[in-house]
Amino acid sequence: MSPRLVATYRVRAEPGSIEARAQAIAVEQSVEMPPAAIDTARILAEVVGTVEACIDRGGGLFDIRIGLATETIGTDAGQLLNMLFGNTSLHPDVTLIGVDLPVTLAAAFPGPRIGLAGLRARLGVPDRALTGSALKPQGLDAEALAALAGRFAAGGIDLVKDDHGLADQATAPFAARVPACAEAVRRAARATGHPTRYAPSLSGPHGVMRAQIRLAREAGVDTVLVAPMIAGFATVQALAAEFPDIALLAHPALGGAARIAPEVLIGTLFPLIGADAAIFPAHGGRFGYSPTTCRRIAAAARHPPHGHPPHRHRPALPVPAGGMTLARVPELLDFYGPDTMLLIGGNLLAAGAELTAATARFVRAVADHRPPPT
Repeated sequence: MSPRLVATYRVRAEPGSIEARAQAIAVEQSVEMPPAAIDTARILAEVVGTVEACIDRGGGLFDIRIGLATETIGTDAGQLLNMLFGNTSLHPDVTLIGVDLPVTLAAAFPGPRIGLAGLRARLGVPDRALTGSALKPQGLDAEALAALAGRFAAGGIDLVKDDHGLADQATAPFAARVPACAEAVRRAARATGHPTRYAPSLSGPHGVMRAQIRLAREAGVDTVLVAPMIAGFATVQALAAEFPDIALLAHPALGGAARIAPEVLIGTLFPLIGADAAIFPAHGGRFGYSPTTCRRIAAAARHPPHGHPPHRHRPALPVPAGGMTLARVPELLDFYGPDTMLLIGGNLLAAGAELTAATARFVRAVADHRPPPT
């Protein structure tokens, strides 16, 4: 019998119904039919989901651990997501809050090919936190976006990424935007001596994204942005396998629509399928994530909870973002620590003509920060 992965669900239910609910989830996420109608002994013993535990959390909430056969997944990241939460996501009182993968299954997925250490090496930043920003707003043409990218890079920032809303719009087509932004960043990097990276946003179906990565690579780009919940898990997995030299930054767009705990979706599953860095909404910004949730996302990205030696995946880089300000840099660094990239977009862009100077202040604030004594 192959080892099982274990999915943990938080379920709201009456105490008297929880055992039946747990069994129903185990069946739904495995064979999706009455076990009594199955006349094959091996399937009943090895494929039907099993209830491993049911824990009363109080207030009508229960944590249910379900064992699922790895043979139902194979090596397909999309099927992994399907078996973890496909049909059960349609029940409004269930949330996926945990995933424990056996070594053999974790090893079937790429994990970060470059990861936190590789990104540090590319940027020549061995110990401090990394800095990043975003090109906005949509509607600017390629020339204007390239000018912004160059001004960010002139301030010494580590990474300039497209806003995730930049796709292949007529105002700034990918084929025009990417070479222009890459050259602007490269020119500024020659002047500063710091190897700033530019990350264009991928969009469209798998074949289009492959072509976009090839175009980006021809422009000297080795980092791209992708939204796994929009592109699809299998697409991200395939891109990671085909382009192991290209760092993938995962954007969380649509991540709140699936009732999967953020530390599971963003911190665990995104890196598992190939993300080298995981962007997530920082507490205190435009979104409602709590400090506890943010700490869990960062910890999960840095410390994969699966794939023990010899198949342990590399740590990914956590990237808190979403309405952060320069004034909060010391607080954020004290909270997240140095193995982090702080992504500040709108607050820097608000500096207008002083964008490069504001970016330089951001970079200095990160470089000069010293954690409080412990």
